[in-house]
Amino acid sequence: MILEMLSYPFLVRALLGGMMVSLCASLLGVSLVLKRYSMIGDGLSHVSFGALSVAIAVGWSPLAVSIPVVTLAAFFLLRITENSKVKSDAAIAMISASALAIGIVVTSLTTGMTTDVSSYMFGSILAMSREDVILAGILSLVVLCLFVFCYNKIFAVTFDESFARATGIRVKFYNVLVAVLTAFTIVLGMRMMGAMLISSLIIFPALTAMGVFKSFRSVVVCSGVLSVVCFCTGMVVSYGMSVPAGASVVLVNLAVFFMSRIFSRFCPGGLQ
Repeated sequence: MILEMLSYPFLVRALLGGMMVSLCASLLGVSLVLKRYSMIGDGLSHVSFGALSVAIAVGWSPLAVSIPVVTLAAFFLLRITENSKVKSDAAIAMISASALAIGIVVTSLTTGMTTDVSSYMFGSILAMSREDVILAGILSLVVLCLFVFCYNKIFAVTFDESFARATGIRVKFYNVLVAVLTAFTIVLGMRMMGAMLISSLIIFPALTAMGVFKSFRSVVVCSGVLSVVCFCTGMVVSYGMSVPAGASVVLVNLAVFFMSRIFSRFCPGGLQ
């Protein structure tokens, strides 16, 4: 069955693009979950849906509109939580609901729930183009370089920003860099998972890895491997059972997460 899947070019594109986006989301997700920004993926996906709805309504390029809008939203989320009394979860919920409402209103007044809008809402991984795969490849390369060459700085910023700032690390720069890379990942990931499910790629692998390993390095590596394996497994299940790919990937991640919970119960100390 796997050989049969690989005989279709659109499925090969879906597998390649999906694995790279999943890898990016899982690596970034470790820092986001530890910093209690795990729902930023959900908030930014709704912002992206609102931007996509406006772009489709006026005939603009969806990616050209959504990428800068989502990046600005990520900046705004960082600023509003750093410089005000609004907590991160409240800020994310506020922006998420507002952007989703704007997208729904614009869609209802103009094009209606067309195929383009629906694919970004619920995912359509088989529609990934060659350009989407190239963008995913560039993004995954940047994220991998960030974690390989800036591992110690990302570690310090994730766990103790005050200590990182005292040692001369540009905390704001790395926070903004992670937010921007997350914004790009969300926009590209919406093509395959949709606005409703994209946050699962950020949350599940990180939480699963944390249930098995205790060191930051091990959690990062495990999260990346689990995300790619779960994505490929979900695609095989989707092809074999003729069910939506995005939902299959999420359910596979959920099953592995429960397995990690069982493991942590029998091995409370975890692995190093």
